[in-house]
Amino acid sequence: MRIVLVGPPGAGKGTQAAYLAKNLSIPHISTGDLFRANISQGTELGKQAKAYMDAGDLVPDEVTIGMAEDRLDQSDAAGGFLLDGFPRNVGQAQALDAYLAAHGIRLDGVLDLEVPEDEVVKRIAGRRVCRNDSAHVFHVEYNQPKAAGVCDVCGGELYQRPDDAEDKVRNRLDVYHRETEPIIDYYKQQGLVQTIPALGKVAEVTQRAMDALKRDAA
Repeated sequence: MRIVLVGPPGAGKGTQAAYLAKNLSIPHISTGDLFRANISQGTELGKQAKAYMDAGDLVPDEVTIGMAEDRLDQSDAAGGFLLDGFPRNVGQAQALDAYLAAHGIRLDGVLDLEVPEDEVVKRIAGRRVCRNDSAHVFHVEYNQPKAAGVCDVCGGELYQRPDDAEDKVRNRLDVYHRETEPIIDYYKQQGLVQTIPALGKVAEVTQRAMDALKRDAA
């Protein structure tokens, strides 16, 4: 299957993408992984992206699109893929459609993870990360440490990352509504969108998504 996963920050896209890709036996292709791989490998696109990022500028669409197309050309994506974070705007969605059409294939579905905005803010603004290891993540409500402000794993100090502050989260949501949300309407016109309520346990959300994909395939 060839799937695009869409949703606001804090909707759980990364978590759901990993589970869905495993269940469907297709590669999970995220924008973050594309950038890290190209930059670490020193590809021409990676060098271009790093130059923009080092200057504090946004990476142009054509660079991101080039990375995505290179990744989709790899053999493991021939039988399907799950895209997470790409396309990020209508221009990128149109470029993806053109790429797929040129290869005689098309998307099977677009999964829109739906989470109320107040819940998104609560999820992200409540995160607390260990200063010693950013992989140790807690939450003031959903995953509290045994001792307030102290990492259960290594005893390090827990803190709120600057970009997790509520005003920053709301700004990220504004960017999502302005730039990314329009691709949902773009894909709805193609009859591809399935809206998935993303509240509840991870396994429950995954099952809703799998059920939606089965309905599409039926």
